[in-house]
Amino acid sequence: MSEYLPLFPLNIVVYPGEKLNLHIFEPRYKQLVLDCIMNEKNFGIPTYIQNGVGQYGTEVEILGIEKKYENGEMDIRSKGIRVFKVIKFERTAPGRLYAGGKVEEVVYKNDEDIITKTKIRACMQQLYDALGLKSLSLDLKEDFTSFEIAHQLGLNLEQEYALLQMQRESDRQEAILQHLENILPIVLETERLKERVKLNGHFKSLTPPEF
Repeated sequence: MSEYLPLFPLNIVVYPGEKLNLHIFEPRYKQLVLDCIMNEKNFGIPTYIQNGVGQYGTEVEILGIEKKYENGEMDIRSKGIRVFKVIKFERTAPGRLYAGGKVEEVVYKNDEDIITKTKIRACMQQLYDALGLKSLSLDLKEDFTSFEIAHQLGLNLEQEYALLQMQRESDRQEAILQHLENILPIVLETERLKERVKLNGHFKSLTPPEF
């Protein structure tokens, strides 16, 4: 079933459950935020990608206005609710300054694979240790989902957007594991290279080989 949403295209990917802080400064989006608050309505953030508004995005709920400025700008707190597909995009909603569009909800299937999840956890811990980010490793929840870790994997915008479109958790897990298995050897080798560079010029205590 489709519905009409105010739309705020941005060159980011927002996932369901994600907290998002935004500074609102353009007149059209100041109007959007005020309309949403007045009418108790959510808005959508379709991903702006490859010089255009993408078909997929996330419905966002405004949690509150953190700060208002004299010029009308504001800082808002928001949260991703659910993913949608844009059926019809309008550059300006009827009678408004901001964009709008007809959207339909994307239904996801939670069919996670525990073995793949265990492999992902191990790879992430290796990655964080190599990068000196052990605090991130410690903060990793036992019951994490693909969307909860997606921004912590070094994915580019296109890869994050591809994850958003995958309707099965198992498919997202496979994509994440493949990405980690691809980048982990590169990161580990880069860290080893940094150590070798640091040692260059230092006095070395080496054991000669036996002949």
